[in-house]
Amino acid sequence: MALRLGVIVPRVFVVVVVALLATATITFAADTRGGPAVPAAPKSTAEVLLVPDVRGQAYVFAKSTLEEAGFAWRVSGSVQGYASNLVSGQSPAPGSRVYDTGAPGIALSLKVNPRYPQAGTPENTSPFDATPVRLVGAVAPKAKPKAKPKVKAKPKAKPVQKPKARPHATPKPKPKPKPKPKPKPKPKPKPKPARPPAFSVPGAKPEPLDEIPLATRAKRLDAWVSAHHSPTNANVSYWLYQHSWIVTGARLGWWHGAQALELLIQVDRKVQSRWGIGARSERLARAALADVRRRSR
Repeated sequence: MALRLGVIVPRVFVVVVVALLATATITFAADTRGGPAVPAAPKSTAEVLLVPDVRGQAYVFAKSTLEEAGFAWRVSGSVQGYASNLVSGQSPAPGSRVYDTGAPGIALSLKVNPRYPQAGTPENTSPFDATPVRLVGAVAPKAKPKAKPKVKAKPKAKPVQKPKARPHATPKPKPKPKPKPKPKPKPKPKPKPARPPAFSVPGAKPEPLDEIPLATRAKRLDAWVSAHHSPTNANVSYWLYQHSWIVTGARLGWWHGAQALELLIQVDRKVQSRWGIGARSERLARAALADVRRRSR
């Protein structure tokens, strides 16, 4: 009996082990048939950095502050990055919240510190590369949709042009007859002077028509002498004035000069018989009469 138990126990143990292995295999096969399990995606928890305020600090201390806060930096503007210069501005602004992209870059503008000289070599950028700045809450710009290619419009068929009607030949206007030149008016003949001269003397004064003719003057002088019997100074002056007018006008060719001289000679003879003077005046009158007659031919 004891011998049989020794033989049976190991066999039972083997059967149990085989049964357990079979159960595990069936379970694994069932799990495999249900499809592979999808692993859970790990949650991304990007860290957020707070931009420190370094305005008013010396540039050498501002660099340390930014570096300890996890930022890179660069100098913008005309003032170089000397250690003693002061920070006058920064971008992004102090208190801004940005994602930790590695070493977000802060732009610093500096001003010269009047207390300390700008000595040494300026350092305008951090010794390590800056990474892009991504502000928390900033909306990324949407990509513009690609413009659809324009469909070329089919060229319109050209309308059939009707043959243009030939313009009617307009009759040429008849040439206007040229106006005949107006005949030039014939110059009116100059009216003959009322007292035509006996002859012309170049440069001589013409007879004034507002004075009485020479012959009329000689007749009036004859009547005047007949009325004045005494040779007063006034009478002699009047006679000589009229005598000189008649002789001068006759020598200039005035109208009826010869007739006036003939009358004047008779007046001179009357003056001689009444006043006892006038012989010389008579000779002047006779010489003038001879000259006038010679020119009047």
